[in-house]
Amino acid sequence: MSAPEATRLEPPDADIVGIRADNPGPLSLSGTNSWIAGRDPAWLIDPGPDLPAHLDALDAELEQRGGLGGIALTHDHIDHVEGVPAMRARHPGVEVAAARGEVDVVLGDGGRFGPLEAVAVPGHAPDHLVFVLDRVAFTGDAVLGEGSVFIGAEPGALRAYLDGLTRLRALGLAVMCPGHGPVITDPGAKLDEYIAHRLGRERRLLAALDAGKRTADDLLDEAWSDAPAQLRPIAMVTLAAHLDKLAAEGRLPDGVQRPVLSF
Repeated sequence: MSAPEATRLEPPDADIVGIRADNPGPLSLSGTNSWIAGRDPAWLIDPGPDLPAHLDALDAELEQRGGLGGIALTHDHIDHVEGVPAMRARHPGVEVAAARGEVDVVLGDGGRFGPLEAVAVPGHAPDHLVFVLDRVAFTGDAVLGEGSVFIGAEPGALRAYLDGLTRLRALGLAVMCPGHGPVITDPGAKLDEYIAHRLGRERRLLAALDAGKRTADDLLDEAWSDAPAQLRPIAMVTLAAHLDKLAAEGRLPDGVQRPVLSF
């Protein structure tokens, strides 16, 4: 039996292709998108999982584009970076750039790697970068083509995330290439939707607090009633981020139970 043909995503009016890995799941949704931009050489954003068929598809595209110039990582969650060692082995000497970890180039906000400019958008992960090329942004898990993202429980994560989305909104992007889901052809509308979603979730949480809810389970039941049971532990992490933001702003009532996180 022949291997299934790779799912390709092609943003309009850009020399960019996305190749989706066959790793669907509750967190990876329809699969993790790896992006290849430019040519002679080409640049790879997020190799994705260590699946031979996926890495073969990446290599076939890279060969057509004149080889691999470097690998940029939006963040170090396993479904985005597991394939890095295999790609290093396939392309000896290739440099890997990210905000942290055992990489060749450590990037911060405004740093450059080849043609890519890094924009720090922490929240989903503290090391999360978005890479911008002209008016195209490779958004990793900061903005998805479908659904919403979970926010980590690090202090200040939610405030930093909202600030990052606002910064992306100001760039006047034409296209966003997400880590999961389809290409986003109206970035302004999607970013407005994401900001409104977070603020809407906050309003539901405040309403639950005003109604006297104080335990983490009760708050989750009220403000994340739409979360599937299998994603409840992850929603609890995002609840912790929202409570941290309210506490930092002096809007968290006394006696609120903070979540005990197992994720």
